[in-house]
Amino acid sequence: MAAEYTIAAVAAPVAVVALELAVLRTGLLRTARYWLTVAISLAFMVPVDGWLTRPDATVVHYAEEQISGVRAPWHIPVEDYGFGLALITLTLLLWQRQRPAADGEARDA
Repeated sequence: MAAEYTIAAVAAPVAVVALELAVLRTGLLRTARYWLTVAISLAFMVPVDGWLTRPDATVVHYAEEQISGVRAPWHIPVEDYGFGLALITLTLLLWQRQRPAADGEARDA
């Protein structure tokens, strides 16, 4: 049986990047600011997610048959990073897309 959470965690970022390349075309993925934002967001995600998934007092439980079983660092399922990346990226893309074009800045700046 396929691990549904794993499949969705791979499909989500792929779908968001496809949306950017085919529809939104903001150019955001080519900017250093985007990658810095992703790095900062994921850096904050690690301690929070690590605390939520710690084995001694787990707050968030996963159906083990639905994930790959790979956890890093600490006890964080790697699938969480795919969903985190997709959520951060989609939010920023939609925010960038709705900005008025006449605000004096290029959309991909």
